[in-house]
Amino acid sequence: MTKTPKTGPVLFDLEDAPAPPVTEAAPVPDTDLPAPTGAAMQMAARVATRRPARLTRLFWGVTMALLTAMISVAAWDFVNAWIARAPVIGWIFAALSITFVTLLLIMALRELAALRRLTRIDGLRHAAATALETHDLKSARAVVDRLDTLYRARPDTEWGRTRLAELRGDQMDAAGLLALAENTLVRPLDRAAEREVEAAARQVATVTALVPLALADVAAALTANLRMIRRIAEIYGGRGGLLGSWRLTRAVMTHLVATGAVAVGDDLLEPVLGGSILGKLSRRFGEGLVNGALTARVGVAAMEVCRPLAYLPGQRPKARGLVKQALGGLFQSKT
Repeated sequence: MTKTPKTGPVLFDLEDAPAPPVTEAAPVPDTDLPAPTGAAMQMAARVATRRPARLTRLFWGVTMALLTAMISVAAWDFVNAWIARAPVIGWIFAALSITFVTLLLIMALRELAALRRLTRIDGLRHAAATALETHDLKSARAVVDRLDTLYRARPDTEWGRTRLAELRGDQMDAAGLLALAENTLVRPLDRAAEREVEAAARQVATVTALVPLALADVAAALTANLRMIRRIAEIYGGRGGLLGSWRLTRAVMTHLVATGAVAVGDDLLEPVLGGSILGKLSRRFGEGLVNGALTARVGVAAMEVCRPLAYLPGQRPKARGLVKQALGGLFQSKT
């Protein structure tokens, strides 16, 4: 006779039971990162627009004058001592010193010529605006003549100058003549300047996103913007030297800071990112895109400042379009 086992409640120790295998990754929490602000570009703008105090300028002026006097006296004594000790070597040093001073004077004259050329383009833009406002055909023809003289030595403007010479006689009003000069001479230069802006925006965005070193993004943004403004001035015929480029950079940055254009807006990156994607990007990549977009704004302002003719209504390039052209592919490649 078999015994039937006793039945009753069975207890299981769930703490010792093996955990079920994980078949999928846990969802990533939706963290809201702080929105990028373009800190590098804003710092670069403050550096470019910062004007030293009067006492600081006086200090550096006196320091430079004192150093120049000390170096001049030391060089004079050095050359005279060698002339007395070994005349041949002393006269060689004298010739090198004269060559050095001559090169400094040539560089100073080139800087003055660059500043004068920038002033000339600025005056040309004002003259064109005045002719357009007063409907003065004679003044408009004088502006076109000055434009032809400005670009006469440049082979890349030969087709535009030839076309302008053929069609200018048909224009019987100032607005039509200046519009013709705009389309034939200046518009091709606009496209070259826009390419420089796009290249600078990509460079600033890439360096900011990939280089985590402190202040490296500020230095990269300031250097790229200085180079971009210098190239834009050269495209439009400015050929700014070191001092001219720095003065032009200060003028552009001061205008942007005064108008609040250095602050990032929600609409600036919308063509590239769309919606609120910017807040979900990595911090460095988001800062890179914002700094690149602000560089595009600086480029548009530089084009306005360096252009020999003011933009016709509706012809001014939009920073949003340049941002989309410059950073669209960069954003797609990162995502």
